[in-house]
Amino acid sequence: MPLHCLVTGANRGIGLAFVRHLLARGDRVIATCRHPGKATALNTLAGEYPGRLHVLPLDVADARSRAELVRELPLVCGGDVGKDETGKPVIDLLINNAGVLHSGERFGALSAAHLEDSFRTNAAGPLLLTEALAVTLADGGCVANVSSQLGSIANTTRFGTPSYNISKAAQNMATVLLAHALRERGIKVVALHPGWVQTDMGGDGAQISVDDSVAGLLRVIDALKPDDSGKFLDWQGAAMPW
Repeated sequence: MPLHCLVTGANRGIGLAFVRHLLARGDRVIATCRHPGKATALNTLAGEYPGRLHVLPLDVADARSRAELVRELPLVCGGDVGKDETGKPVIDLLINNAGVLHSGERFGALSAAHLEDSFRTNAAGPLLLTEALAVTLADGGCVANVSSQLGSIANTTRFGTPSYNISKAAQNMATVLLAHALRERGIKVVALHPGWVQTDMGGDGAQISVDDSVAGLLRVIDALKPDDSGKFLDWQGAAMPW
């Protein structure tokens, strides 16, 4: 059976690759980004997969935008999204991928604005979006939070990208809290490290192609068991240190 999926930050990089891979294997996808009108690749895909891909606006850091997405789901998607017995749309897989990284940060010149923006987008955004979408998540489904090894406190060996690292560590805590909140419904919630991926955010030196990373992440997601909820795993399924 095809899954009904929602991917945030889907206009480029890992998010866009998730959309491509999910569509290629037969799933239905709701792809979100802040500016759908500028998401050329997504809109091209929507033309290639009519009825199976819907592109909707979402700024995960904005409360009104999150509320509008929840309101629009049943209106825009109609019968293309799975329905429960009450007629509400059901999402089998939520991929919280949207994120922000402020480069060039250095000790002695940190910006409170960068810290706050990173926290709102990378940590509070996925937490509050998942809460808002909880009524549309299928029992037994999955929430995959795209995290990073840079959010691992145990793995920290230098001072760098502090607003990103701190926000990803907070996102990891949000993952564990969501796992507890949704456990009774059998919904698995995990934090996933995609590896050092060849994207704009990954920068120079990245060694893993975006397609290899996403293919690996989907294998990990597909193999999750209830006891895996709350774990921090890499793109090959290995446990990451907190």
